[in-house]
Amino acid sequence: MIGADLWVFAYGSLIWNPGFAYKSREPATLIGYHRRYCVQSMIYRGTPERPGLVLGLEPGGRCEGVAYRVAAELEAETMRYLRERELVTSVYLETVVRIETREGERLDAVTYVADTTHEQYVGALDLEATMATIAGASGIAGPNVEYALNTWANLAGLGLADPLVEQVAERLRRGGR
Repeated sequence: MIGADLWVFAYGSLIWNPGFAYKSREPATLIGYHRRYCVQSMIYRGTPERPGLVLGLEPGGRCEGVAYRVAAELEAETMRYLRERELVTSVYLETVVRIETREGERLDAVTYVADTTHEQYVGALDLEATMATIAGASGIAGPNVEYALNTWANLAGLGLADPLVEQVAERLRRGGR
């Protein structure tokens, strides 16, 4: 539809640090993908020598996140920004997905899915490896711990639950690995 607003689905740092102007922000559910710490971060939350670990979407399940509505006239600018930020190492695939708002409205939204064939994709690490990686990494955007705790706090603030994100945050808050 010409002139339609753009929808962006956020499941990680875009929830608490979108970096683009938007008209509205609301909780939404993505069916068919789940969130996991499965992507090595070698720039934002780690380095090539000591990669961090950030969230990616993998096929299967469901993911609670945030839908941003972006004014149609800002679509090109927003997409340029998102591509520069999310596709910097090509570990994510820009994907249009179907999301559902709390009111039951179904919308198409742009999101970034982990490329399971990319060298930075690590898949399902055990909790100990996940904790050790997050606890010891830092990149140009700051410590990996900050990323994990901000994601957890902002999901919780919206009344959204994710058992893995909660488990990682709880251990980090206790100072554990």
